[in-house]
Amino acid sequence: MKKAPHELREIAGWMAATDIGFLELRMPGVTVRLERRGEEVVMLDHGQRADAQAEGRANPAGLRPDTVTAGSVGVFLHAHPGATAPFVRTGIEVLAGQTLGLLRIGVLLLPVLASRAGTVAALRAGDGATVGYGAPLVDLHPF
Repeated sequence: MKKAPHELREIAGWMAATDIGFLELRMPGVTVRLERRGEEVVMLDHGQRADAQAEGRANPAGLRPDTVTAGSVGVFLHAHPGATAPFVRTGIEVLAGQTLGLLRIGVLLLPVLASRAGTVAALRAGDGATVGYGAPLVDLHPF
């Protein structure tokens, strides 16, 4: 089921009216990625995020990071509301199952866990960012 250009423009318009920074639509045979740049929403070439190009330069081995994604819609938190220190920072090593952040859904706080051991390459969602299901939250370079 392909999306017609007018449908993608409508989705981009909805996205521009929110604080969603990145949207990926997966359909059989095609993946469409939209990214917000200021007030403008653009479709990314070849399904690659703009920061993935910079990532390739920072990672000479060419290893792609594993991306931990949101398991639900909610608000991504870098730290517990009662704490001041974030769970992780870029560059630190984490173990599989370690808490990387929290996803707040109403009054419920769900842990966002590392899918594997590795080094935190990037925090893709800002603290307090509203995220959708499947939104990229944290990039991990495997050991």
